[in-house]
Amino acid sequence: MKKNIAIIMGGYSSEYQISLKSGQVVYDTLKAAGYACYRIHIFKEKWVFVDENENEFPVDKNNFSITLNGSKITFDCVFNAIHGSPGEDGFMQAYFNLIQLPQTSCNMYQAALTFNKRDCLSVLKPYGINMATSYYLNLGDPIDEEAIVKKVGLPCFVKANKAGSSFGITKVHKQSELQEAINTAFKEDDEIIIETYLEGTEVSVGVISYKGETTVLPITEIVSENEFFDYEAKYLGKSQEITPARISEDYENKVREAAKNIYNILKLSGFSRSEFIFKNDEPYLLEINTVPGLTRESILPQQAAAAGISLTDLFENAINEAMH
Repeated sequence: MKKNIAIIMGGYSSEYQISLKSGQVVYDTLKAAGYACYRIHIFKEKWVFVDENENEFPVDKNNFSITLNGSKITFDCVFNAIHGSPGEDGFMQAYFNLIQLPQTSCNMYQAALTFNKRDCLSVLKPYGINMATSYYLNLGDPIDEEAIVKKVGLPCFVKANKAGSSFGITKVHKQSELQEAINTAFKEDDEIIIETYLEGTEVSVGVISYKGETTVLPITEIVSENEFFDYEAKYLGKSQEITPARISEDYENKVREAAKNIYNILKLSGFSRSEFIFKNDEPYLLEINTVPGLTRESILPQQAAAAGISLTDLFENAINEAMH
């Protein structure tokens, strides 16, 4: 009998359009593999099943079911394709845990922790993970520009603490640019993180649970045409993503070990993609994504393909891991 798979997509953040694209790829892939797939759009104003004709049917939040032609449909597993809130920050994970419905991403605590860049870096620091010097600001805090520059130097990055796809991020070259960058970041979140600029080779490392084993995928080198790996570079073709990365065996071993250690230290499950920059021959962690992009152009599917893992295998494995 076909398994009923709910593919959740959309979300509450600026990333919702990317999530809809990821979710559609998952839907098309799993449907072709013989699953009974249902596209579920999760937005603040509605949770709905969207059929092939774009008709919408409400989701019963009591048990995450839908009713079609008088028949109630429940699901065997949820495939989480929501980037940002509420799919990557722990809310959906907590909900599905409460109603005892398997889902493909990591657990609630791990999602909430990795989505909060400041908290995640603080947890990992005692384990010897390298990271940039940082300065934290909450909305309403006094802004001491001189103190910021003294701590992190220039240039620096100003980032929203809880946002993805490079929304709310600015590279600042002069102190006079700080205030505008801070204002931009606060449009995405009420907490921001200001970090020392690290110059070096940037790489992205996918780590997944595959057939019960923590598996590091081939590494991707990021070469952005823009000043950094921003939204244009990620999604509008303004970068080269080279898999496998053109790095030495020493660099590869170091960053593979760091990414795998982070996955295991944090007790992650499902997909993850960690970003690093090499400085003084060592990998420095930038951030961790636990619901990475799943479009055909996205980095994790590229890495899986380089490892000989098809999209079908990648997505089927995620369902099997979640259910068992």
